[in-house]
Amino acid sequence: MDIGAHVDQTDPIAEARARQAPLVQFFLGDPQGYKGPEISYAAGADALRDDAVAAGVDLYVHAPYIVNVATTNNRIRIPSRKLLQQHVDAAAAIGAKGLIVHGGHVNKSDDPQVGFDNWRKAVDAVDLKLPLLIENTAGGDNAMTRYLERIQGVWDAISSCEQADRVGFCLDTCHAHAGGNALETVVDDVRAITGRIDLVHCNDSRDDFDSGADRHANLGAGKVDPDLLAAVVRDAAAPVVLETPGGADDHVADTRWLRDRL
Repeated sequence: MDIGAHVDQTDPIAEARARQAPLVQFFLGDPQGYKGPEISYAAGADALRDDAVAAGVDLYVHAPYIVNVATTNNRIRIPSRKLLQQHVDAAAAIGAKGLIVHGGHVNKSDDPQVGFDNWRKAVDAVDLKLPLLIENTAGGDNAMTRYLERIQGVWDAISSCEQADRVGFCLDTCHAHAGGNALETVVDDVRAITGRIDLVHCNDSRDDFDSGADRHANLGAGKVDPDLLAAVVRDAAAPVVLETPGGADDHVADTRWLRDRL
C-alpha cells in the first residue's frame, strides 16, 4: 500500500525522498486565498511533472479550503468555481493523479437540495482534466459531505453529469470520526454511495467522536481507536496521505505505526 504525506510544494520530490514515500500531496498557493494557483518548484510545472515521473513519485494537489461550489452565495460560489477550474488546470499541468476538494456547505436557512444541485452545476461547468476527489468534512450541520445522507445527495445530483466518472472520493479518517460516522462501517457505507474510494487521508483526531472538530493528531496520539484506524485504511485499499502534524521524521514514524498494523 502506497503511503505518503502532505508536504510543502517548493520541492515535493525532495519531500517524498525525505519520507521514503511514493506519493505526496500539497497546495498550489494559498489554501485560504482566491489569488489562484502558484507553482513554487524552481524549474516550473513541466519540470515538476517530468521529475516526478522520473523519481517514481505520484503527486496529489489539495484545492484551497475556501472553495465552496455548493453555497447559495454567488459572491462565494462563482469565484469558487473559477478557482476550482484554475486548480484543475494547474494540477493537470504537473501530472497530478487527483485534485482533492472539500464538499463545502450551504447556509442554515437553505434547502440542502440547492447545494446538491450547485455541485451538479459545478461538475458540468468545470473541465475535469484529472480526477476530482471530493473529501468528507468534519464539522457543520450544513456541510455537504459531513453526513452520509448528504454525501448521498451530492452523488445523486452529479450522477447525471457527463463527467461523473471523473469525480471520485477522498475519505478522511479524522473527519469521519469527528463528523460522527462510525469507522467500523464507514468504508462500506461510503462505497455503497459512491462506488469508490480513491484516496485516504489517514489522520488521528485530537477530539472525540462526533465533536465536529477538524483537528488532526499523529497516529496513535489521538482519540481514534488504533485498530479501527488501521482497519479503515486496510479496507479502503487506496493510496494513503498522512496529514498529521510535524515534518519528515514525524511522517516516517506515522508511516511505520500504520504499516505495523496493516
